[in-house]
Amino acid sequence: MKTIINRIILLVLVTSISFVSCVEDGTFTVPESLNNEENIELTSLLDKIKNDNTYTLRTISEIKQDFFTSREAKQVTGNFVVKGYVSSSDETGNFFREFYLQDKAENPTSGIKVILNKVNSYTQFNVGREVYIYLKDLYIGETRVGDNDVTIGGFVESGGTELEAVSENQIKNHVLRSTITETIVPLPTKISQINEGLLGLLVIINDAYFDEGVVGKPYFDPTRDFDTERLLKSCDGFDISEFSLETSSFSNFGSSVIPSGGGSITAIITKDYDRNLRLALNSVDDVKMGESICEPIDINDFKIIFEEDFDTGVDNTTLDFPNWTNFAEKGNELWTEQVFSSNGYAEYSGYRTGDKVNISWLISPNVHMDTQTDEILHFKTAQHHIDSDENTLEIFVSTDFDSTNVLTATWEPVTASLAKRSDTWYTFKGSGLIDISSYSGTLNVAFKVTGSGTNTTLDGAYLVDDFKILAKK
Repeated sequence: MKTIINRIILLVLVTSISFVSCVEDGTFTVPESLNNEENIELTSLLDKIKNDNTYTLRTISEIKQDFFTSREAKQVTGNFVVKGYVSSSDETGNFFREFYLQDKAENPTSGIKVILNKVNSYTQFNVGREVYIYLKDLYIGETRVGDNDVTIGGFVESGGTELEAVSENQIKNHVLRSTITETIVPLPTKISQINEGLLGLLVIINDAYFDEGVVGKPYFDPTRDFDTERLLKSCDGFDISEFSLETSSFSNFGSSVIPSGGGSITAIITKDYDRNLRLALNSVDDVKMGESICEPIDINDFKIIFEEDFDTGVDNTTLDFPNWTNFAEKGNELWTEQVFSSNGYAEYSGYRTGDKVNISWLISPNVHMDTQTDEILHFKTAQHHIDSDENTLEIFVSTDFDSTNVLTATWEPVTASLAKRSDTWYTFKGSGLIDISSYSGTLNVAFKVTGSGTNTTLDGAYLVDDFKILAKK
């Protein structure tokens, strides 16, 4: 009996030593093969997608379009499945009980968040892992009402609007990894291009550097309780663009020192507690600095084709600059001329209009595109009292606008760096250099604001200034 007990003790010790050696310093080996239960569940699901027409494989974009409504939580009742590739990791503690999926390993177009009651999820859902989610009985919504960060969850909290995590029991039947792990290629992105459409994607920003005020400081401020934001900058055309990198108090690299010099940063587009877009690192190794800091493009290398600085405007009057079109699609409020400290600009606000919905357009004069080449568009925008992402400013271009009929023209959306809710009031920011050289004939540029005069969360103001169309000398 004594011999048997001694053998048992020895076996326990050997097993314990083996286990400790596998997880020393918190390092886990991500298994490439699946356990039997995972194999059975995934094989069954894939078979149903292939052979049962009641099961449908949908893209992330389709799921978001069909099931997501801001400020609501919707339960999926059909046999829908979504596939994606893991873009984030909780290995360093900067993400907690969540991961993001993107639709493709390279050149992704859409991402979605998954919240789950599981820590160290990277040991199962590692970066690049192909994951299938069986959505029936799960929920699509937000973890914070109004943040537009589309999320898959398992339950809804008592208020009925915010999601709660997929439970451990649900994970086994609903969140299924395959044996495939792809290399995630970061999407090249400029700070001026960051928008909600990039939420959840792994991006790389080149020509980046940290503000000199944070260089040499730790990523996480030890005097704070939760997250720390550090200002990141990047050369973007004629301008320097700025964006915040957010680091969790639970990250294991929080005490690492922010480097000097320029280079690149690879991170996930996320939102913070206050619903503002932010960057978040998977690992401090994704910060590659130490090169010389970039310089913006010199505007003197370009000739001006058309410009308007609005400095001849009359303060607080309806905007009527020559050949500009000022049009109210809904409501009666038009764009106005404003002057502050001798600087003129165009402004639109739905404040106190009394209109339930305000939609108003400000459209540039005709610009002839066939007399030069390599044209670019640049302007500046600012905001004040913007309280909701639904209070929007959009930019469009048209080559068939007849200077009269706004709603019958063909308007193509333009991606630009625009003033956001999180920006300091009345602080103008550059749009970035917008390539319009592919257009011919006559071009018009439109600024379109959507707001409200009765909803106080939608009655903020957008400002436009220093509008320029240029061409290389």
